[in-house]
Amino acid sequence: MMGKVLVINYDICNGCYNCQIACKDEHVANDWSPIAKPQPDTGQFWNKVHDNVRGQVPKVKMTYEHSICQHCDEAPCIAACNVQAIYKRPDGAVVIDPDKCRGNQMCMSACPYENVIYFNDSLNIAQKCTFCAHLLDDGWKEPRCVDACPTGAFTFGEEEDLKDLIAKAEPLKPWLAHVKPRVYYIGLPKKFIAGALFDKESDECVEDATVTATDTKTGKKHTTKTDSYGDFWLKNLADGDYTILVEKAGYLSQKLGPFDATAKDLNIGDIAVWKA
Repeated sequence: MMGKVLVINYDICNGCYNCQIACKDEHVANDWSPIAKPQPDTGQFWNKVHDNVRGQVPKVKMTYEHSICQHCDEAPCIAACNVQAIYKRPDGAVVIDPDKCRGNQMCMSACPYENVIYFNDSLNIAQKCTFCAHLLDDGWKEPRCVDACPTGAFTFGEEEDLKDLIAKAEPLKPWLAHVKPRVYYIGLPKKFIAGALFDKESDECVEDATVTATDTKTGKKHTTKTDSYGDFWLKNLADGDYTILVEKAGYLSQKLGPFDATAKDLNIGDIAVWKA
């Protein structure tokens, strides 16, 4: 089915939290029944920003990641609800009817994404992002989070109109493609291995050296050059073990590793090289 989609671009998100604040402003103390009842003051973030500090000093990158309902076309929460309180709107939004929900929490157990459906103890209902469906019904073109984003990291619209942007994006969890999520991401963090080269004799940075990471399992290679500070960043690595080969004319080649880039991004530190 066609309908609305949301594309979140991590590459241009600056971590201002405007989206999270705008969501709270729209839903706390406001009753938008039959779309949503008021969100609690604390404990729920239907669009939550997570600060993901990657790497180790001084090779550090920050990715501001967003946790939000994926509004799946084949939403497991809909099938799991035994009182049929959850439904898919024609525009693609998945909504929990607050008047029908009986607080059974089966939707929360069925959802394959983490912490996107919350439970309101005082109202005894499950709650989550609605794509601000009440605003869309009132003529708005986009949810509050999208409207509040100052960098354009959020794009909302018809799937057909955004197909070129979607082609540059990917789902949050590709292995869950069968649930057909309607939220796409540009710049999802992939692992990196970083470091720096210096000349052992002169104690100077080594520029324009070739650094190659080789996946020990697949043999796939990733190559980069050191900059004027001797720094190198091997980016967009799949999880796995990597050997590192350092090469530069006039210097002895070095093979390092393997390094495990499965659990975290790595700074392998300063590497001394010797003239041949």
